[in-house]
Amino acid sequence: MTSMPRGGRRILLRSGKSPLSVLSIEDALQQNVIATNSGNLVFSDAAFKILSTPGTEVVSAGTRADVSAAGRINDEYDVFVVPLANAFRPSFERQLRRLTRLVQRLKIPVVVLGVGAQAGLNYDATRLAPLTPLVKEFVSAVLDRSASIGVRGEFTEQYLRDLGFQDVEVIGCPSLFLHGDRLPIHKAESLTPESRLSVNGSHSALRNKRLAALLARTYADYPNVRFVGQNLSEARQLHWRDLSDPNSRVTSIPTHPSHPLYQADKVRLYIDPITWIRELADVDYSFGSRIHGNIAALLAGTPATVICADSRTLELARYFEIPHHRLSDLPADMNAADLYAAADFGPLVKGHKERFLRFTGFLARNGLENTFEHGDGGAAFEAEMAKLTFAPPVRPWNTADLDSVSTRFNWLHDRLDEATRRTAQLERALTGSGRGGTAAGARKSAYRRVRSAVGRPLKRALRARRD
Repeated sequence: MTSMPRGGRRILLRSGKSPLSVLSIEDALQQNVIATNSGNLVFSDAAFKILSTPGTEVVSAGTRADVSAAGRINDEYDVFVVPLANAFRPSFERQLRRLTRLVQRLKIPVVVLGVGAQAGLNYDATRLAPLTPLVKEFVSAVLDRSASIGVRGEFTEQYLRDLGFQDVEVIGCPSLFLHGDRLPIHKAESLTPESRLSVNGSHSALRNKRLAALLARTYADYPNVRFVGQNLSEARQLHWRDLSDPNSRVTSIPTHPSHPLYQADKVRLYIDPITWIRELADVDYSFGSRIHGNIAALLAGTPATVICADSRTLELARYFEIPHHRLSDLPADMNAADLYAAADFGPLVKGHKERFLRFTGFLARNGLENTFEHGDGGAAFEAEMAKLTFAPPVRPWNTADLDSVSTRFNWLHDRLDEATRRTAQLERALTGSGRGGTAAGARKSAYRRVRSAVGRPLKRALRARRD
């Protein structure tokens, strides 16, 4: 799976990490392999598996576009595949600009999977007007290197057509095609007080009183409930008790250390989609505003309902016919049992094969094979994954027991040793090259790197131990 015959094809995939790469929780958080949201790995891991065919090597590129690497990419790879989510949004402008510069320097094909524009539930793209020149530049660069661009749903399709682009195909998101054209969902007649529930919600969505009230009722009515976070800031709150991020001001979210679910160890966050999906297979129902949190449940065969708070979740839920409700239309007295009873998975399951064929057709038109039609259906990939032992989910750090403290402090100690070695090597290199006068500045620069890499986690650990 990780090797390839000489003369085979090499695909560079934009992703935080390869699904075959095993990292500790501490390393994953330090490197931010989830690109601030663990949902990103759900669709990039699926793309990795789908594109892994005989004679093909798929390589993770990371998520930061390195414009200076364009020459090397042209020399070493045959195609650059870019799975994206809500990339057309103001807060992603800097990253999109850098990605555009990289694509413009590439001479190989560039294929974009499932890009989306983000607006409100009313599909009003007015707020995206300042991004128009950049979006046009990016899409033009992509279409100069591919047959079409794949978008996640109807809103993004219309948005790009209004900008003058015609080679636009709605393909949804690669995540739901992790198992190819199979998507069995197992739904019981109703929930019971003993049902196991997984709930989720973003900080912005949980500011809505109706969603907050729905989740609060669920916590009270179902003792076997867990909240699943997705943000990097939430992971740091769970693992380090780090409250430095502005998100920590939202104390009503269960990933905050003051929340009863945090204190009761009923919160999780997953570094690897495989562990996320495995654990959701033992759950009876999932719901909330996180689209990939609920897609992970569907991939596990677990019923899920999406509470749509914006266009990015609404257009994807509508395309795949996932049971969903607009947050603005959510009844004030809605409860989990009502959501579950209203969820009809017939259209999702019935239409899945047709949507899969549409997706693979898009891949074929852009010169890409898939493991389900041109390989072993992902069997070799799954066998490689089965050999690996992945990190456990991130969970609340409620105790200062010796094991939990030792794990964290050993990691910090290793990072400090590594940073010290690098500083010494740099000083020796500067001295040997006759640039001793800059050694003091080098030491200061190295110290700042050490302080950034180790200082904050160390403070978090010390603060948690005191608490």
